[in-house]
Amino acid sequence: MNPWLLFIIPFASAAIIQLGLKRSAMASSLLSTLSVVATFVIACTLLGSDQSDSWTWVKAGSFELNIGYNLDQLATGMMIVVTGIGMLVHIFSLGYMKTDSAKARYFGCLSMFMFSMTGIVLASNFAMMFIFWELVGLSSYLLIGHWYHKDTAADAAKKAFLSNRIGDFGFMIGILMLWRITGTVVFADMDGSALGNVCSCLAGAAILLTFCGAVGKSAQLPLHIWLPDAMEGPTPVSALIHAATMVAAGVYMMARLFLSLGVTPENVEILSYAPQVIAWTGGITSLVAALMATQQNDIKKILAYSTLSQLGYMVMAVGLIAPEAGMFHLYTHAWFKALLFLGSGAVIYACHHEQDIWKMGGLLKKMPVTAITFLVGTLALTAVPFTAGFYSKEEILYAAKGTPLFYLAAFVALLTTFYMLRLFIVAFLGKPREHGAKEAKEVAPIMSLPLILLAIMAFAAPHISQIFPVPTEWGFHFKILPDLNSSVFWTSIGVFVTGAVAAFVVYSGKDKDPINIPLFRNKFYLDEIYQKLITICQDAVAAIIHLLDEFLIGVLLVGGATRSAQGVGNIFRRFAQNGSLSNYAYLMALGSVLVIYFTVFA
Repeated sequence: MNPWLLFIIPFASAAIIQLGLKRSAMASSLLSTLSVVATFVIACTLLGSDQSDSWTWVKAGSFELNIGYNLDQLATGMMIVVTGIGMLVHIFSLGYMKTDSAKARYFGCLSMFMFSMTGIVLASNFAMMFIFWELVGLSSYLLIGHWYHKDTAADAAKKAFLSNRIGDFGFMIGILMLWRITGTVVFADMDGSALGNVCSCLAGAAILLTFCGAVGKSAQLPLHIWLPDAMEGPTPVSALIHAATMVAAGVYMMARLFLSLGVTPENVEILSYAPQVIAWTGGITSLVAALMATQQNDIKKILAYSTLSQLGYMVMAVGLIAPEAGMFHLYTHAWFKALLFLGSGAVIYACHHEQDIWKMGGLLKKMPVTAITFLVGTLALTAVPFTAGFYSKEEILYAAKGTPLFYLAAFVALLTTFYMLRLFIVAFLGKPREHGAKEAKEVAPIMSLPLILLAIMAFAAPHISQIFPVPTEWGFHFKILPDLNSSVFWTSIGVFVTGAVAAFVVYSGKDKDPINIPLFRNKFYLDEIYQKLITICQDAVAAIIHLLDEFLIGVLLVGGATRSAQGVGNIFRRFAQNGSLSNYAYLMALGSVLVIYFTVFA
């Protein structure tokens, strides 16, 4: 099967919908869904491939830039995640968006997003990756703002777009620095030892500036603020973009970079101080997001902060020079977090678009399939043994063992269990609290089928080793049975039991939240702080511009030139045009003498 079809099919789908099928919602949705099914089938046939191809795009002298694909275990495994979850999201959307007035535009944007993500995953060089990186930013802007008639959705789309542009600016500079240091932007040709030929500060800066792209796309501190607001888009969009694919692109990019540079724990010194900064950025993001999640009431925002926290885990693993653990968690997390988001979409749909968990309750009896699959996703996220999340989270804890980040990661695991079981107890157990929950009923099979398949993957994913996005160069060895003699295993069990007991004790039978921590509920007031800083900066810039306009331009340049012309004119007027005949005679005589002098003697 030709790998170029992975690019062509979603692009053709997006183009056909945009140019010819915008007025046909049914045809657009079917074409988009069939295109992603086709790309998933092709991705499955390419598993185990190790090939590449490219064609020259730009050539100027000795400089040549190619567009091409690079198929290896990292790329093929990631393509299964992108196309597999993309396919299930498309199928779920057929039911969730069936009455939407802009259904054709929605599915056209989904195809465009699939094309963009395919380009990031298969890109053979940084230049090509950056192009598709920006296309993903555009696609997410369009999907988050799908319901643009709502101010909150329009603002969320702009916030996501602008936040990512900040990170992408640093990403672009980092790419240019790596090009200058290594002499290439092609992943296969990069030589990590070249970083040792420059000063450590420069090498570290190049890695960290490249990491800025991941900070924006994977929503790490301080650019995390866009991800929770992005829940304003349709829930299937949240599952596709903000749980499984787009936000994982930053982790994938850093893993691809470390693989290209040949970074291992033995030669990590070539990256200077960068790994420690990356690891602590991920760790702190994970902790802060988990604390925020404990006090959220919107079902989608709880999952959004959970995503932030889990992304922090992945980034921390990359910073600890364990990209195999980060990519393994990316792989498992994609399935069960997509399950949770689609499950929340089913709940919202059944409860007449109610999103406050304290207005739900009793949904286990009303929606048994959704409730059970949601519980499976919750167990996987909280790392219950033998679920997908258990295996991948254990790998990250092993990578952090012996460092302060281990204790931070363990505490985050406790918080994850606490806030996820809080969500399940409040929303699915007890009695219905509002009319939406009282009238809820199980969703149609076209929406419940993807939930069942994802629930299966929440258990089976770690056992399908052929699709792990983990190259053999990293020496990753998956073990089915946990090590009962390991302190990491018992720490994991201990924090789960503690978090679960705390959640049941605090929230069982409650009709309102007994805990009130405004700092966590208001997201550490970071949005307000940013808004204040932006306002102050805007006012300062406006004051500076006003000063420059009034003083430099108005007074010195324009006013100065005017006054200079007036002054020179006044001087000549006073001495040459003052109405005195004697002065005129004197000037005439002087002029005559000068004419004679220059005529005769010069």
